[in-house]
Amino acid sequence: MKKYNLFLFCLLLAASVFAQDTTQKVIPNRKNSIAQQKKPYVILISADGFRYDYAKKYNAQHLLDLSSRGVQAESMIPSYPSVTFPNHYALVSGLYPSHSGLVNNTFYDRKRNDNYSMSDKQKVSDSSWYFGSPLWVLAEQQKMLSASFYWVASEAAIQGVNPTYYYVYNDKIDIHNRISTVVNWLKLPEDKRPHFITFYFPQVDHAGHTFGPDAPETGREVHFVDSAVNELNKAVKTTGLDVNFIFVSDHGMTKIDREHPMGIPPAIDTAKFKISGDGILVELYARDKTAIQPTYDKLKAEAKGYEVYLKNNVPANLHYGQTDDWHNRIGDILLIPHYPLIFNLWNSRKINIGWHGYDPYSVKDMHATFLAWGPAFKEGKQIPSFKNVDVFNLVNRILGLKYNGKTDGTDQLANNVLKEK
Repeated sequence: MKKYNLFLFCLLLAASVFAQDTTQKVIPNRKNSIAQQKKPYVILISADGFRYDYAKKYNAQHLLDLSSRGVQAESMIPSYPSVTFPNHYALVSGLYPSHSGLVNNTFYDRKRNDNYSMSDKQKVSDSSWYFGSPLWVLAEQQKMLSASFYWVASEAAIQGVNPTYYYVYNDKIDIHNRISTVVNWLKLPEDKRPHFITFYFPQVDHAGHTFGPDAPETGREVHFVDSAVNELNKAVKTTGLDVNFIFVSDHGMTKIDREHPMGIPPAIDTAKFKISGDGILVELYARDKTAIQPTYDKLKAEAKGYEVYLKNNVPANLHYGQTDDWHNRIGDILLIPHYPLIFNLWNSRKINIGWHGYDPYSVKDMHATFLAWGPAFKEGKQIPSFKNVDVFNLVNRILGLKYNGKTDGTDQLANNVLKEK
């Protein structure tokens, strides 16, 4: 009996450790200032992996109809590398990954002698990994309340600030309850009502990885998001508020060559280099700096199917080299496979059909979606492709927020799509 009780205790303990936190977090004693109570409302929605052409490819009728009365972009160009965490943060900070410090989904920090990983909840919620001022931080600092139903870094108190209302990321809250929560936020008294809300969907990305961008399973998830956004749009109308919607994604998706994966090149001595990254970008961090040049030379001589760069000769348009590495988190040597090849460094038995992470200027499948509608936007406006860091300035303009810090975004998007006041 004692052994059984001990076993049961261990099971319960394990369950408590891995249980997902579904409770809403509310920062007390915050209020909108009188001036901010008169400002517009913005809901920023991200559908992870929603490629630039998915809405038309899969006939996402609600998204197409809603945005036809607002703004539709040819595509939105993600920052390099075109992966989830860096690009979600680029959207809300206006900074390239090399400038925000969130240089990849996983990376090594030399000064800390530590690794960041998007799968490590403790690291994700540690604000010391992030630089810049996300939109919710700016809003809260200027006495405008914000809320987040998931977004990269919203769980971290950056500059000591979280959104007033937020959730720790989990997959247990169904879409109807999430939509009800947003509506309840917008029905709060004016001094407690958030004016900036983020909302996130993971489903399309998961399907794209598992089944590929052309699979019916991916199409079904596109339709799920399409229906959910329509439900959200209709539910928000019941509040009587004129709300601006911005629908984006972090990156696209493409089908890769799974038949010819590349392993660790023979020139790499793992005793001299720490290896980080994934199949689309491999970064080598030197344990011994004298090994950098000879290893680079050997890699250049033997490279087939990939490019090799020192940090000081990465193509400038990627903003991922020595000059842009503000926080010393980019590898000393970078290996970038030729599309559609990938690395399989860890000898994984299963390689996903769909991938992203390639240079978006050479692989258009990496491009993301941008659609918008609401009272602030011009109607029936179609625009060419633009960089995702411009979204930061756009939201600031709508909400009337002030920002004097560094940004990589421009006002071009805002000037192009917003009505004149």
